[in-house]
Amino acid sequence: MTDLETRLEALRDRFVQLGAELERPEVYSDGKRLREVSQERASLEEIVRVYAQYREQADRLIQARELINDSDMRDLCELEIAELEPSQQELLGRLQVLLLPKDPADERNVIVEVRAGTGGDEAALFAGDLTRMYTRFADRRGWKVEMMESEPTDQGGFRRISFSIEGLGAYSALKYEAGLHRVQRVPKTESGGRIHTSAATVAVLPEADDIDVQINEGDLRWEYFLSQGAGGQNVQKNETAVRLIHTPTDIRVECQNERSQRQNRESALRILRTRLYDIERERQDSERNAKRATMVGSGDRSEKIRTYNWPQDRVTDHRVGVTLYQLGSVLDGELDPFITALSQAEQAERLAELAAGG
Repeated sequence: MTDLETRLEALRDRFVQLGAELERPEVYSDGKRLREVSQERASLEEIVRVYAQYREQADRLIQARELINDSDMRDLCELEIAELEPSQQELLGRLQVLLLPKDPADERNVIVEVRAGTGGDEAALFAGDLTRMYTRFADRRGWKVEMMESEPTDQGGFRRISFSIEGLGAYSALKYEAGLHRVQRVPKTESGGRIHTSAATVAVLPEADDIDVQINEGDLRWEYFLSQGAGGQNVQKNETAVRLIHTPTDIRVECQNERSQRQNRESALRILRTRLYDIERERQDSERNAKRATMVGSGDRSEKIRTYNWPQDRVTDHRVGVTLYQLGSVLDGELDPFITALSQAEQAERLAELAAGG
């Protein structure tokens, strides 16, 4: 048995063990333990299924090779071997990808932050377009979206906006969106028909929880003010809007989307906790991020990752060279072609590193 098969056998045994645990009353009655066991078992389900296919085909290959010397069976065996060998190689490749170490944050919910960059009002409108694109993508997957903080403009765009997306695997799907997005189009206010280039930056942060980040209340400074509407007008008479300042890092969070001060405080704490968690992840995973940068880019906010060209009905992802002439569909949340290409490119890079002994 190869090292790969030994590892796969161990994972299959673990899958069976977890299934037995789910039937135990003490696990079923413990919500936290039940969630942990269920998630671990779900993470193994595909690899166990593919490995079962691999083993079944391996047994058929052994039988076909044993019978090929039988003159009555030779033609049938040769046909079966010709069919099974490439299928086995494909299954082996899938197993190798499934065995790649996963980012522990992949299954988490996310907080997405979109900020208008160069381009003034047009950049703010584009930030609104991107926000709608991500909310539509979440809707297509049945995920929950919650607006958290925003600074709208009179024209209907956003100077900045933050929102959470809640759904299994949200971070694994959206992590490639981090970076600089560029738009090329003729603004409505442009009488000469000239194409303008504007930009917006996107940050995608895996959402932290209380266990991940411990916050000292003494490090927090709270400020309260009237909620503001587009253009700066006050929309409420009570000071429901909050500004949270984390004094050790000087991280500042403003929330005014909710109707009560308590809800805005809760949203501000979620954002702060997630930003602190992201800082710690970056510190711990700098080597992993550097390797990833060689393939899909570092994802930092100064790096152009995608261009949306209105006149040509074109969207181009510069990291993997994928171009779609379906701008309307992409802005309506059809991001899967980009996500698939970026994920496959990352997997290929990591497999190459493993093969090279990296």
